[in-house]
Amino acid sequence: MKNHAGTVALVGRPNAGKSTLLNHLVGVSIAAVSPKPQTTRTRVMGVVTVPGLQAVLVDTPGLHGPRSELNRRMVAVAEAAMAEVDLLCWIVDALRPWDEELAARFTGRKVVVALNKVDAIREKGKLLPLMANYGTVGPVVPVSAKTGEGTPALLAEWAKALPEGEPLYGEDTITDAPEKEICAELIREQVFRACGQEIPYVAAVEIEQFDESARAEGRVVIHARIIIEKASQKAIVIGAGGSMIKKIGTAARKQIEALLGGRVHLQLFVAVEPDWTSNPRLLNDLGYNEK
Repeated sequence: MKNHAGTVALVGRPNAGKSTLLNHLVGVSIAAVSPKPQTTRTRVMGVVTVPGLQAVLVDTPGLHGPRSELNRRMVAVAEAAMAEVDLLCWIVDALRPWDEELAARFTGRKVVVALNKVDAIREKGKLLPLMANYGTVGPVVPVSAKTGEGTPALLAEWAKALPEGEPLYGEDTITDAPEKEICAELIREQVFRACGQEIPYVAAVEIEQFDESARAEGRVVIHARIIIEKASQKAIVIGAGGSMIKKIGTAARKQIEALLGGRVHLQLFVAVEPDWTSNPRLLNDLGYNEK
C-alpha cells in the first residue's frame, strides 16, 4: 500500500466544528470546544495516522471580521496556517446557507470540503444543493464531527490529495502541543460552557504551576489563573459561595485526568486584567501570537 503524508489545515467559519473534528480524529480532547463561536484562538496541531495515511492537522481560529487585537491575531493565525499546508479542509456548517464569500476565497486552491453537522439534518436530500455548490470548490464529503459519520470517507479524500511519502511523526504521536497548554485550553472550554453568555470572549487561562513530581504515583498538581477584564465578570466566574468556579474545576479536572491518565489536583484562581484582549504585551505573554 502506498503511503501518503502531509499537512492539512482545518479552516472555516467560527463554530463550524473544526475543533470537534480534530478531537474526534485524534481520539482525545486537545482543542477547546464549546457551542460558542471563536472558541479556538491559536493553531492546534493533531496527528491522525491510519493505514496508508498520516495527516498532520492544523486546527485554526474561525475566519471572521476582527473587532479587537485578539480577533485580528486569531485571523492572522488562520491565514498563516493556510499558506503553509499541503491541503485545506474547509469545514462547513451544513445548517447554514451557501457561503459564497469563502468559496471565492478558496476556489483555485487544493481543498476538500467537509460538510459538517449532517447528523442534525433529517431529510438528506436537502444536502444536494449545498453539495452541488461546494463541489465547485473541491470534493465534498458529508460528515458529522460529533458522531464520526463520514470521517473514513474524509480521510480517503485527504489521502488522494496529499503527496506520497513517509509519515512525518511516529504512529503514537497525536499532537506536538505541551500537555500544559492543552490543560489551559480544557479549562478555558469549561469557563465558556459554564458561564454561557454572561462571560463573552474575555476569558483566558494561564497555567502557573504544573507539578509532575508525583506523576509516577499517578498524581499531577496544576494551579491555573483564569483571566477576565472586569471585576463584575470575576464575580460571575467565582459564583455564589464559589459554586461556579467549583463547577468549572470539576468538569475541567475530569477532562485533564483523561488526558494525563492519572489523578489531578487542580486549583483555579481568577484575576482581572482590564482590556487584556487589546493589550499586545499581555497577548504575547498569554501566547496569542500571530503565528
